Amino acid sequence: MTDGRILVGDHDGVYVLKFVGDVRVNLCATVDAFVRDVFRSDDVASLLVDLTETEGIDSTSLGLLARLSNETRRRVGAVPTLISTNPNVTRVLRTTGFDDVFHMLEEPLHASSVLGELTPVSADADSLRERVIDAHRALMDLNERNRESFRDLVSALEADGDG
Repeated sequence: MTDGRILVGDHDGVYVLKFVGDVRVNLCATVDAFVRDVFRSDDVASLLVDLTETEGIDSTSLGLLARLSNETRRRVGAVPTLISTNPNVTRVLRTTGFDDVFHMLEEPLHASSVLGELTPVSADADSLRERVIDAHRALMDLNERNRESFRDLVSALEADGDG
């Protein structure tokens, strides 16, 4: 698998995130920083997440996407769009309830030429653990199946932070 990268772009308040390669926990600080910056802006009209070049995605990255959908719906009043053409990724998205919080499309978007790569953001271990916990809590909020699947992980991570 190819190391993960995040490409971004915006035009007239439409923000695009494109996940490329194997997107894992090491990119969560980068995505989290971008999401925070986007919602500091007053011009957000909608959001599109392009996973057409995503080879793999971990639960932390899924949790960040769940939080992104929640924030978009809360602040903008619109359901964001997510594009996935990889059957394995799409299956994971549907299994974890993403079709309830995103407009899901399975046709590719041909806009890579207007996207720039996000500069990676580093995070210390405590900050990274908190981001992982927050991302998994967002996944747990999607449905009962996710709540059961990720409860023990979140509890272990919270306990690790206490010690």
